[in-house]
Amino acid sequence: MSAGRPAIQSLSAGLLAAVVGSASSFAIVIQGLTASGADAAEATSGLMALSISMGLCAIIASLRTRMPVSMAWSTPGAALLASAGPLEGGFAAAVGAFIICAILIVLAGLIRPFGRAVAAIPAPLANAMLAGVLFGLCLAPVKAVAELPVSSLAIIATWAIAFRFFRLYAVPLAMVTTFAIAIAISGPVDLSSADLISKPILIVPDFSAEAMVSIALPLFIVTMASQNIPGIAVLMAYGYRPDSSSLFTLSGIFSLLSAPFGGHAVNLAAITAAMCAGEDAHKDPGERYWAAATAGAVYILFGLFAGLVMTFVAATPAVLIEAVAGLALLSAFAFSIGEATKSADTRDSAIITFAVTASGVGFFGVSGAFWGLLAGGIFMALTRARSNA
Repeated sequence: MSAGRPAIQSLSAGLLAAVVGSASSFAIVIQGLTASGADAAEATSGLMALSISMGLCAIIASLRTRMPVSMAWSTPGAALLASAGPLEGGFAAAVGAFIICAILIVLAGLIRPFGRAVAAIPAPLANAMLAGVLFGLCLAPVKAVAELPVSSLAIIATWAIAFRFFRLYAVPLAMVTTFAIAIAISGPVDLSSADLISKPILIVPDFSAEAMVSIALPLFIVTMASQNIPGIAVLMAYGYRPDSSSLFTLSGIFSLLSAPFGGHAVNLAAITAAMCAGEDAHKDPGERYWAAATAGAVYILFGLFAGLVMTFVAATPAVLIEAVAGLALLSAFAFSIGEATKSADTRDSAIITFAVTASGVGFFGVSGAFWGLLAGGIFMALTRARSNA
């Protein structure tokens, strides 16, 4: 095979990565945007903007660097939005926070000391904050069983069996089961009123101090700590040497482009990245970039037809969508809480961060994620000062 031409295995690996990446987490994105105050049309616009932006970003980054640079929307960021709830000012205020977050990501790439400062945030605290954000969402499957026991248990059973034998397909199969149950309960979904091609909605942002502290800063931190930095680490683990600064900047630019249309953040993929960077994508590491580029093209198609996806979601009981989102986040929660409490030296600080964040209690209009990180950071500084005394 001549260099520069995609192999069938690269195309199939990219297709699989895109299907798994979108199907396993789009319910979380929809839930996050809706919780932030977006109506159905605005949530569709946000889903479309994110999909197209991360698709274009993946294609540009992969073809330019000849590395399998996989992109994704910020799943932890969407979980943060779902736990934070609506702001004063509605979705316009959330969009203002998305824009600020995108600018911070660009600055993290352009200003190296700034990027190093972000990387210097203690990993146990960042993971504890993420675990606190995810905790409430991971309870959704249990709450769903209490409300709709038969349907919820069928979804959970599908997920559990698939997780045992076909782990990558567990969440997509649970989502298919959810839609099938919705159709069985309510009848066929009416697609006559759905737009074949999604329509973008330009949202005039509203900038506020509350949105800056409650959404923009925590969204920036979880996106960098749980997506961008691990995304670089995955590429390095497979022998690539990416320029992290330029990739952060590029992801920030596409985040900035998607934000006015309701997209919260675009970043490097941390989960599906290995599917495009591994041997299954191509025996030659120098040809694996085609897998990431293919995934990007599929994401663009998904974005164009986001309206059809939202039509199915609208016809499905919200509690079941939330249950699937919770199932999708269980692995991320387990990893985050494990990493947060791994070291005995920082375990107490991490637990404080987790407890304050998971409480969901905010002060002065600022969400618990910020206060959790602050509380854990202060306690860590005190314990370190005492040990050095």
